[in-house]
Amino acid sequence: MYKALSAGAINVHVGDLYGALEAAKIGGFAGVEFNAQEIANLIAMHDADYVQNLFAEAGVRPAAWGLPIQWRGTDAHFEEGLTDLPRLAQAAQAIGGPRTMTWIMPGSNDLDYDANYAFHVARFRPIAQILADYGCAIGLEFIGPKTLRDSQKYPFIYEMKPMLAMGQDIGPNVGLLLDCWHWHTSHGTLDDLRALKPAQVVYVHVNDAPEGIPTDEQVDNRRALPGATGVIDIAGFLQ
Repeated sequence: MYKALSAGAINVHVGDLYGALEAAKIGGFAGVEFNAQEIANLIAMHDADYVQNLFAEAGVRPAAWGLPIQWRGTDAHFEEGLTDLPRLAQAAQAIGGPRTMTWIMPGSNDLDYDANYAFHVARFRPIAQILADYGCAIGLEFIGPKTLRDSQKYPFIYEMKPMLAMGQDIGPNVGLLLDCWHWHTSHGTLDDLRALKPAQVVYVHVNDAPEGIPTDEQVDNRRALPGATGVIDIAGFLQ
C-alpha cells in the first residue's frame, strides 16, 4: 500500500495530468489518481512511453481512475460508454494503472432491492469483462451514512459483505473501493476488515469524520482529513 493523491476528493484543482503530477510531487505522495480519457489521448498524441516517463520523472505512480461510463443512465449512454471502454482500459494498463472504481448508491426511489440488484449485476458484468480483457480490476464502493440511506424509498447495499457478494456475482476482477468513512458509518468492525483477502480490496480511501456528531447522523459530504479528529479508528483500519 502507498499514499496517493485524490485531488478532487479534497477540492484541489490540478487542471490536467501535468498539474496532478506536480501536486502529488509537492505533497510527497507516492501516487496520483488520473483520468483514463486524458491518458488515452496523450498516448494517441505521443505514445505510452511518453506518459510513463511523465510519471517516472515526477517520481509518482499511476494510482487509479474513476470509471468513465454513465452506467447509471440510459441504455444509449451506457452502450456508448461500453464502446469506448476498451480503449481507455488498454491505455490505463499500458501505463501500469489497472485499477478503476465507482460508488453504489445505498438506495433507490424507483427500484426495490431485488430489481436494483439485478440492474447493477446486468450493468457491471459487461464492464467487468471488458476490464478483465485488459488486466484491469474494478472496486465498488458501498456508501454507509444512514442520513443518505434514509433519503431513498427502497434500501440497497450499504455494507461491506453484501457488496463483496454482489461483486462475486459480477466477475472475478470485481472487489471493493474500501473507504474508512463508509466502513465507519455502516458500523463496520475491525474483524470485518481482518476477514478480507488482499485481492478483494482494489482501492482504499482514507479520511476522518467531524467530531460531536453521532455515527448515524453523519452527512456524506462533511468530512475531515485523515487523523484530524480521531473519530474514525484509522490506525486500526490501516493495520
